[in-house]
Amino acid sequence: MRIPRVFIDTELNENTVIALPDSTFQHLCKVLRLRSDHPLRVFNGKGGQFHATLCDVEKRSANISITQCEPLNNESPIQVTIGQTLSRGERMDYAIQKAVEAGVYAIQPLFSERCEVKLQNDRVEKRLQHWQQIAISAAEQCGRGIIPIVHPPKELHNWVGECNEMLKFTLHHHSAKPIANFARPSGNQICLLIGPEGGLTENEVQLAEKKGFNAITLGPRVLRTETAPVVALSVINTLWGDIS
Repeated sequence: MRIPRVFIDTELNENTVIALPDSTFQHLCKVLRLRSDHPLRVFNGKGGQFHATLCDVEKRSANISITQCEPLNNESPIQVTIGQTLSRGERMDYAIQKAVEAGVYAIQPLFSERCEVKLQNDRVEKRLQHWQQIAISAAEQCGRGIIPIVHPPKELHNWVGECNEMLKFTLHHHSAKPIANFARPSGNQICLLIGPEGGLTENEVQLAEKKGFNAITLGPRVLRTETAPVVALSVINTLWGDIS
């Protein structure tokens, strides 16, 4: 039997009964057509998950009975914040989804000189909500108990000056310095800057270097902007994290 795993943005406790939010009710009871007594896994992004059972299914509402809390130990010991330059279409969605699956800690969308995406003020909040929902869905799917935060977009030149992680990288295919040359950061925190499809300008690379970013390469091939976070996170977790 397939046991759906769903995010519910509320306080969760053992031996309690709570009402399903409308959107979750629609998904479980209308789309998946689940009935009372169907087992579930629920989490609220604060770590861990709960065993639960669907109950009191009505035409427009349903409850869940929460039973046992299950601790999770699948967060990477390396906290990687990715500064991801905005890209068009579904590329940004893909980058966020796969970065969450690969264990990212937080995502900072960025505007850069070659960024082709322009968001007006009224669209920023809608896109941010969309990206955060992608992160939630990815966390549901991959079994994480914590949902990475997608921060509001900001200018690259502002962000690089604000990063205070112990180890900071810029993915730059012209660099000859591999990431394996560096030692694991003592504070287990890494900041990673990824450029757009056209790449970062030399001015941006130099600015990042002045702010303590190390230009690195992940191999001899040029990666697309939406592929780079997946490869980078895999390499980082293989070197210093939880991929053995």
